[in-house]
Amino acid sequence: MTRHQTPRRHHTVRRLQATSAGMATGLLVTGLLAAPAQAHSGPSPSPSPGAPIGTVARTVGDARYEPGPCPKTAEPIEALEGARCGTLTVPENRAKPSGKTIKLGVAIVSAKSAEPKPDPIVWLAGGPGDDAVGEAKMAVDGGLNRDRDVIFMSQRGTYSAVPDALCPNVDEFNSRVVGLVYDAPSTERLHVDATKACRDKLVGSGIDLSAYNDTESAADYDDLRTALGIKQWNLYGISYGTNLALVYMRLHPEGLRSVGLDGILPPAKGGSASTWSSFKQGTDGLFKACAEQPACNKRYPNLSATFQKLVNDLEAKPITTTVTVPGSDKPVKVVLDGGMLVNWLTSATHTAEAVPRSIDELANGNPQRIAQQWAGWRTNPKGIGVTSHGLSYGVFCSSWTPYETQEQALKGGQEAYPGFPRSVQAQAPLLTFLRPDCDVWNIPPAAPSIRDATRGDIPTLALSGAFDAQTGADNGPYVARTLSKAKVVTIPYEPHVVFATSKCAQEIAVSFFDNPDAPKTACLNTLEAPEFEIGS
Repeated sequence: MTRHQTPRRHHTVRRLQATSAGMATGLLVTGLLAAPAQAHSGPSPSPSPGAPIGTVARTVGDARYEPGPCPKTAEPIEALEGARCGTLTVPENRAKPSGKTIKLGVAIVSAKSAEPKPDPIVWLAGGPGDDAVGEAKMAVDGGLNRDRDVIFMSQRGTYSAVPDALCPNVDEFNSRVVGLVYDAPSTERLHVDATKACRDKLVGSGIDLSAYNDTESAADYDDLRTALGIKQWNLYGISYGTNLALVYMRLHPEGLRSVGLDGILPPAKGGSASTWSSFKQGTDGLFKACAEQPACNKRYPNLSATFQKLVNDLEAKPITTTVTVPGSDKPVKVVLDGGMLVNWLTSATHTAEAVPRSIDELANGNPQRIAQQWAGWRTNPKGIGVTSHGLSYGVFCSSWTPYETQEQALKGGQEAYPGFPRSVQAQAPLLTFLRPDCDVWNIPPAAPSIRDATRGDIPTLALSGAFDAQTGADNGPYVARTLSKAKVVTIPYEPHVVFATSKCAQEIAVSFFDNPDAPKTACLNTLEAPEFEIGS
């Protein structure tokens, strides 16, 4: 779960799930399909024996898969060359099966093996609001298609879905916020105004905002499985995709062979309090690694205390500076306050080697490194027009805020950092102004069961990074409590979504799908801490 762009170590990606309720990215909304769901006299025949998955049109119930062109992507993706593609048509709202339909883009990348296994892997993207099709490079680069086809489908409302549910006005605000006091009341008003304008636009286009949520998305994927004629498949979810995978496992377990979870976000813990806990786990892990490295500890002693003092000092007296960002000579105004510093560090764990030096420079009166990195993430044009705000808010405002009071959210910040100013404690990392955003989004809460723990014996790999400041590593053992065949693995020194940054994590994941009962984890013994930058 992320709300702005960050780089990833060891792996070049277009963005780090730029998402979220009000602080993310978006795109022009395409026209909503006006045609009602088609009636069919009977089910289409099953795919011919031996026909590759995704090459035969098939209707099952209200869902129809049709082969066709590959979904659009924001940038060319070499991994999709030669993919088998098509669209899945499903009801927008399954409570209204005779109502409008939506189309979800599907791309199937073939296994490299000449004799692929019969059960493919389905990639569930993060966000909420990212498009899985755009993440094909990450999955293929990590070897996920070694022995199995890998299926990518756009979640409803995302970039290659029709309709999409994206709002460029929110992205524009996301770029401007670097020059504002991060958690000031004046910033909140602008933030909520952008959210309301997004909502008004999507509703005006005919989108049913209440239908963009975990439950409907899980049903979309199960419809895809049956429409493709697949008896059993595997899931690999990253970030918010783990939340969706856990909901899917609870509601549609019958077609699942195994499930990989990476950067785990349990449905029961979605909200501000657990976000604070995750932030503390990931950043404490990074600070501890510096303290255990003699050169880093000598040059940057008491790094955690230095950081916490900076948050307090900057919240009381923000600093304003000007920077230039890569690809532009135009000066960018940046305001550094306590809330901004917390949100910067949440994602800066992806560039852990530079964090101690950056914090030290700020403490000694030089804000340029942090300001430039923050502005670079927030103003990067590649993050504009790619994330579904309709799906982001649909999840947050139906499944999160209705089940966490404002007092509980504040308590999460107070327990994690009792010394922080209340203004910082009140805004969880990456979830700034979430409650007022959801007030204007104005959709019904999901059924309370959306927060239920997933139980069962489906083999599950629970992967986390020890530096993950967005979905803490303790979420692995948490979900494993009710999954009798879960394997919990924490990758040391790695940030959010370890498959994107760690060869070891990739090896473990691929071996898990080979043998879910005994993934190969020997590579963990070879991992070493990053060599932190030492400034002059």
